[in-house]
Amino acid sequence: MIVDAPLDSSGAGRGEERAPAALRRAGLREALGADDDGRIDEARLRDPNRDPASGVIGAAGLVRAGGAIAARIGALIADGHRPLVLGGDCAILPGICRALPPATDLWFVDAHPDFLDGTTSPTGEAADMDLSVVTGNGPAAAVGPGGALIEPNRVHLLGHRPATDESSRVEEARIDPAIHQVNAAELLRRGAATVGAGLAADGDGPAWLHLDLDVVDPRDLPAVTYPEPDGPRWADLIALVTPLARADRLLGMSVTDLNTDEDPDGRHTRRVVEVLTEMLVG
Repeated sequence: MIVDAPLDSSGAGRGEERAPAALRRAGLREALGADDDGRIDEARLRDPNRDPASGVIGAAGLVRAGGAIAARIGALIADGHRPLVLGGDCAILPGICRALPPATDLWFVDAHPDFLDGTTSPTGEAADMDLSVVTGNGPAAAVGPGGALIEPNRVHLLGHRPATDESSRVEEARIDPAIHQVNAAELLRRGAATVGAGLAADGDGPAWLHLDLDVVDPRDLPAVTYPEPDGPRWADLIALVTPLARADRLLGMSVTDLNTDEDPDGRHTRRVVEVLTEMLVG
């Protein structure tokens, strides 16, 4: 079941907001043979201003969007569906996590730890801080309910890059020590297929898979807002994600951060469709 959550946490209507529609035009639903649950219309942000109290852009709008996302995803899971949620950016994650049952594992594949907050984030975008929010370490203004939505020791942070500047060093220092981390260098050293298969086989409770496409090395996918070098190539990502995406215990998957503004001819969008199809159906 495909559902669109076109939330762009900059509030400026960047290309991430248009990514779900672009993926559909490129044939994703047909390639997957998936049912269609349409778009979560409330999952949009039109306020580019930082909230003075929390430091988060469009805080009130984010809470409304998160509530709508939680309601839709919760209903789909309750009806026995395994939703594929097309973002938007990573600010959709808190809403999704509000819908998940207790003791859910989170497989978080991203070039960035997303562990800033309203004070340390240089942008104020909720996509800078979504993992900190869902583990109870970020501003509740970005989600609504306070406290952890996912226990930190159930989070596996995969593919992120080491700190290279002051902002990323601050972010790295904030990461909850209970979170399991396999950065990009270690992922490639150990072998992406080995890491993915090991995680898929480890545990028997529910899991959610979150894929931020900026984890891919920009030599293969430059059409993201915040590209980071020295990441997995497409083949590595497919090897990592395929066993996770096909795990029996998976509740669903979110895909974020394709920036269509950086893909004027649509070729990167078409490649994302090919990759998702290979991961999900072979």
